[in-house]
Amino acid sequence: MKRAMHSKLAGLGAVVIALAAGIAQAEVSSTITIASDYDFRGITQNARSAAYQASLDWSGESGLYAGLWGSNIDFGDDLNFEVDLIAGYGGSITEELAYDVGGTYYKYLGDTTDPVSVDYYELYAGLSYEAVSGKVWFSPDFGNSGDSAWYAEANGDFPVGAGVNFVVHAGYNGGDYWKNDDNGLREFFDYSVGVTRSFGKFDFALKYIDGSDLKEADCSRSGVECTNDVFSSEGKIFVSVATTFPWSKD
Repeated sequence: MKRAMHSKLAGLGAVVIALAAGIAQAEVSSTITIASDYDFRGITQNARSAAYQASLDWSGESGLYAGLWGSNIDFGDDLNFEVDLIAGYGGSITEELAYDVGGTYYKYLGDTTDPVSVDYYELYAGLSYEAVSGKVWFSPDFGNSGDSAWYAEANGDFPVGAGVNFVVHAGYNGGDYWKNDDNGLREFFDYSVGVTRSFGKFDFALKYIDGSDLKEADCSRSGVECTNDVFSSEGKIFVSVATTFPWSKD
């Protein structure tokens, strides 16, 4: 299984690097990321293990954009790879105020011929004003569960000197999916604080991420012995490094 997952990751990385390097147009780019975890709204998506991620992104002069993003995952079953299809439209209302609307389709892949399907889509709308932004996400069928869910988030990205930015995030997971007794879950809050800095062509991030308000998935508070870290919401230190192609000549 690990060999197949690594093969998929290597294949995706090779494709996006080749496409990004071969296209000189500025509106096409690709970002490669290595991170200590794949965190999704306070919950690990790969059992608190290293994440290898790649994207292929296109943006037009009109404000339209589209993207393809992939990462390894560990859902504790045969699902071990995620591919997201993204499309949206963004623009400026004033010099400082901007908006963003669009949707994401989440596709989950596995090594078996008939893995359990948790594919779903979300719609989103957001506003940003200088260093702060907010966004609301909604899915009518979150995780292919039949229940709706929404997510509201606020983010800040503030320069503090010497090329360092202080970044902060707060989000709330709500909706029927998180209130369904069959899931054994409930609505919860997540947050992160940290710093980012670029060195040459590489962007580094160091954060503390915490989704432990979801006590049912927090191994340190659940009161039961956790046999693995699948879907853990326990607080963690997160580090990542990313680079975006094509590299500038500067």
